[in-house]
Amino acid sequence: MSKSKTVFIVAGEASGDLHAANLCKELLGMDDSIQLQGMGGKNMREAGVNVLFDASKLAVVGIVEVLFKYRMIKGVLNQIQEHIKQSPPDLLILVDYQEFNQKLAAYAKSLGIKVLFYIGPQVWAWRPKRVYKMARIVDQMAVIFPFEVELYKKAKVAVEFTGHPLVDEIIPDKNMQQARAVLSLEEKTTVGLFPGSRMGEIERLLPIMIETAKLLKQQRPELQFVLPLASTVQHQDLAKYGKDLAALKVSLIDNNTHDVIQACDSIIVASGTATLEIGLMGTPMVITHKLAALSYFILSRLVSISHIGLVNIVPGKEIVKEFIQHEAQPEKLAAETLRILEDENYNQNMRNELSKLRKLLGTGGGSKNVARLAYSMIEQ
Repeated sequence: MSKSKTVFIVAGEASGDLHAANLCKELLGMDDSIQLQGMGGKNMREAGVNVLFDASKLAVVGIVEVLFKYRMIKGVLNQIQEHIKQSPPDLLILVDYQEFNQKLAAYAKSLGIKVLFYIGPQVWAWRPKRVYKMARIVDQMAVIFPFEVELYKKAKVAVEFTGHPLVDEIIPDKNMQQARAVLSLEEKTTVGLFPGSRMGEIERLLPIMIETAKLLKQQRPELQFVLPLASTVQHQDLAKYGKDLAALKVSLIDNNTHDVIQACDSIIVASGTATLEIGLMGTPMVITHKLAALSYFILSRLVSISHIGLVNIVPGKEIVKEFIQHEAQPEKLAAETLRILEDENYNQNMRNELSKLRKLLGTGGGSKNVARLAYSMIEQ
């Protein structure tokens, strides 16, 4: 390139921050003169992005939940819009964080800024007509599931399947004993508690997981519990659960979800990207999820798929049990966890099915493929 180019990149949640960071590392590997700035978190900062807007306080899930933070979210959106208007980047890369990023995409297009949208809305799950909206507001889609390509092509959206980034990011590199040693965990049966990366999720699911852990402890006193903290969550965020977590001797682990997954015999996990991370590691799990009642009422009438866990959506069948909304009960989660721990055939069958996920998600190189796509758009 003859002169330094600027890329503005926006990610709004822990998983998006990680995917964006890996994309940025690959992009800088192609041309280290590119100036990267945007909205994100710790991973993006460490990857060399000048993070002008911190995303950690904006991560929410559910329709009603967004309304409580609407003023803050809208304020940040307005600031970013003003920033790209005053200093237009050569390329705007938007990573997931759908409603926010779609508004930003539409604004950028009105200014003539090129837009690459990475990890599109789940039009195959709900509100399928959104695919036509994407045709109007983006220059290029980079999708992470192979079955998404045809949906976008039908709507005449420039689209490329770049592979799922987790195929490269999630590679088992330790056995259970080695992972426990790294985390200073005792050598005994371990259950992971994964309540999510957003405070709304944590506030709804962690109390259920704590009660589940109490039930498990009654039946299996030798169990130990571990809870990884996402980059968007601080220890003080869990202060009100401190007494229960201490009584159960739950080990809180910062920024090392990778090893935590490998250290666990089974995991209780909030529905989301984490289910796929755990699945690619081959660790058995049980999925749970709970939204505010009104959000669930609305979404349950919009969703057109029978499962919400990606480990079930990708293969198109139930591999892992899901306990959603009113089914998200400690007794049910404890019973399923015990089945995983005690029924060897059930456990092995789940592991066998999870081992097929990697092949379904492409050959890898996802972050590098998106970076190549971004670089070609910058050069055009």
